[in-house]
Amino acid sequence: MPTSQGTGDDEPPPRLLKRWGIADPAPPRPIGRHRWRVDSEAGSYLLKEYAAAERRRVLFEHTVTAALDATGLPVLAPIDAVRGGRTIVTAQGRLFALYPWVTGRRRGGLELTFGQCERLGALLGELHAAMDRLTSPVQQSLLVPTPRACDAMSAIDGMLATLPRDGRGNDFAALTERRLLERRALLAELADHQPPETDVSTVGHLHGAFHEGNLRYGGAGNVTAVLGWGSMTTGPVAGEVVRSAALLFACDDERGLDLDRVTSFVRGHRSTFPLDAGQIQAAVHREWWERLCDVAPLRHRYLGEEGPGASGAAAALVSWWSAHLELTLDVFAAPYTDVPVETPGGSPAYG
Repeated sequence: MPTSQGTGDDEPPPRLLKRWGIADPAPPRPIGRHRWRVDSEAGSYLLKEYAAAERRRVLFEHTVTAALDATGLPVLAPIDAVRGGRTIVTAQGRLFALYPWVTGRRRGGLELTFGQCERLGALLGELHAAMDRLTSPVQQSLLVPTPRACDAMSAIDGMLATLPRDGRGNDFAALTERRLLERRALLAELADHQPPETDVSTVGHLHGAFHEGNLRYGGAGNVTAVLGWGSMTTGPVAGEVVRSAALLFACDDERGLDLDRVTSFVRGHRSTFPLDAGQIQAAVHREWWERLCDVAPLRHRYLGEEGPGASGAAAALVSWWSAHLELTLDVFAAPYTDVPVETPGGSPAYG
């Protein structure tokens, strides 16, 4: 999280909002660390604080989001200060930026119709295409470090060694051991499925966190805002397509991924930023492998150590994906190989 020279929980400095020409605002209302809602007669705003060390990254983010907003895409540009036109304002040694308040509501990926999934994929493709036009070129070949199954198994062995062995265990300890052994068995069985480290694919600037938490929808089901641009990065475009689909369309149980919605989403992306089936399949392979080898969420969930949490559904997805790897390789690539079919008449899923 961002930090500043202050505590980060301090109130914004007095008169700060006048720098953006906001007259007589209500007192800023905290809505999270380094974030406040500001209401005034002119409208509502989001005030954000950044660390001084983030200035360069934030300025680049602001440049990109302002350019995307200017193209008509649903991206909220930061508001320029009245004097100087800067998007970052310094007050009492602290950095601030102001944004329009976001309207719309969140919707889970599984709530979307097939048509909405396709439009969402097309939107991600439009963002990729616009960033490709508006930003400097990115090196088009990457050596992407690949996790090792043996390292993941060693980490699991270390976790197993910490479990009670003298009869003091409980039901949760037994569940923990079972889940760790299940993952270790998968790693041992599939160790020869490691993807190559050389990733020859289209590389560009990426949103970095294109999932339901960063999307807002209007009443007609259209996306009104894409948030979360602080996660912007560079990498294989196909990787973001697959990663986003896996986040958006994962079921909360042993059903794994909703592959019909995945197909619609990838088809939409192809319509605005075409890649090829090989790139998509390579990205599927890598995303599955990285999830298989990522034992940090298990460490957090079952041993209570700090780190990214994981639900039981996330672990279930790894097991499901491992059992259906060939199927997912085919399904993700299908929009690049199949002849599109007509939308089934009367199907509400295609609304």
